[in-house]
Amino acid sequence: MEREVILTQEGYDKLQEEIEYLTTHKRREVAERIKTAREFGDISENSEYDDAKNEQAHIESRILQLEHQLRNARIVDSHDVDTGVVSIGTKVTVRTPADKKTKVFALVGSAEADPLQDRLSNESPLGKALLGCKKGDKVTVSTPRGQVEYQVVKIEAGD
Repeated sequence: MEREVILTQEGYDKLQEEIEYLTTHKRREVAERIKTAREFGDISENSEYDDAKNEQAHIESRILQLEHQLRNARIVDSHDVDTGVVSIGTKVTVRTPADKKTKVFALVGSAEADPLQDRLSNESPLGKALLGCKKGDKVTVSTPRGQVEYQVVKIEAGD
């Protein structure tokens, strides 16, 4: 059975844009590099040719991966999410009672997770712990620095 890929509409659109870019621009660019490298003569010792062929393989692999994700996608509409509980498609504000710092995370499927942009996967330790929580709930998550407690302060629809 194919694994379902959970995406927000924004994540789905980004994957489609990436496929479009790879199939139109990058494929053509790499094909041009391969053609130019072939013109240098003997391709058996031609590093430009090898590099271009490797990049071509990487691009084709990425296109297949993206097509698979889109084919198995389930889009979560952030406007239809229940803001009474933390779920994929919500934005959740949490506070660490220890230092009173607050942080806002968007809960997304693993295909569009980006911790540097505060987009947590539903499969990450914190994302998993927050799923199903209500405002006021507390969760404890194991981190490399030990146990950290978070309290849900606010739940709202994602962007």
